[in-house]
Amino acid sequence: MRVAILVFPGSNCDRDMMVAVETITGRRPALVWHKDSQMDPVDLIILPGGFSFGDYLRCGALAARAPVVEAMLDHASRGGAVLGVCNGFQILLETGLLPGTLIRNERLKFVCRSVNLQLQPDHDSPLLSTLDPGHSLTIPIAHNEGNYFAQKDDLEMLKQNGQIAFKYTASPAFGPDNPNGATDDIAGILSANGRVLGMMPHPERAIGNGHPSSDGKLLLRAILQGVA
Repeated sequence: MRVAILVFPGSNCDRDMMVAVETITGRRPALVWHKDSQMDPVDLIILPGGFSFGDYLRCGALAARAPVVEAMLDHASRGGAVLGVCNGFQILLETGLLPGTLIRNERLKFVCRSVNLQLQPDHDSPLLSTLDPGHSLTIPIAHNEGNYFAQKDDLEMLKQNGQIAFKYTASPAFGPDNPNGATDDIAGILSANGRVLGMMPHPERAIGNGHPSSDGKLLLRAILQGVA
């Protein structure tokens, strides 16, 4: 299993993700700097969370035009697997690999807490195929622009094609509300071929070993197995 994590100025979850992947696979993934225009062949590319380029212009807008992203787009065009988490999700939307956009949280405040996610039963993705339909996960979020929005046609396409991966759902621990006002409670979506996944919650912050939950480890393991 060959995994590469892209690193931009302002990334702050790259090493957290590196540790999480190494914990699961026993092999340290490569960290690839944003100025690199080429990378060795890999099975999975991960765009980590953080504040790439200080979130100037729009979150992920500058990172989406970095040299390394061209290599990532080539990888995706060949059917390669890609995971974007938080800022990585924002970058995927800016590249056009995924539809929609992420705007300011509904209450205009940074939100940092655990949420309950539900895996949508009608998805069609090898990255999530080992998880039971409707599986619930407790994973933390930390974002200011996590409010997912898509035009009506795009939203209908996501629903019809099974491209909605996760939704925020009520739980006794975290309450009934979705944390950012996202359309239709969407927390993560898939590409049409199911091999590109963007999500706001941080699975690398829920791998056990002192974390409140180990559900992120479960999710990352499923993604890695799906790629393999």
